[in-house]
Amino acid sequence: MNHIQYISDEQNNITGVIVPIDLWKEIEPEKETAYLLKSAAMKKRLVNAKNRTEGIPFDKACEDLGV
Repeated sequence: MNHIQYISDEQNNITGVIVPIDLWKEIEPEKETAYLLKSAAMKKRLVNAKNRTEGIPFDKACEDLGV
């Protein structure tokens, strides 16, 4: 089950949570994307990359980068 556990201090103020790893794996990419979309330049790059229909093979990219 995906139960979130709340952590509280001595005054019962919630100070944190324990999140099941499956739920965290869903949330983390969304947080990263939201962070990147805050920048207009990064948003433009992400949209361009998403809409790109051509590219180069992975091996060619590694060769070009020297890795």
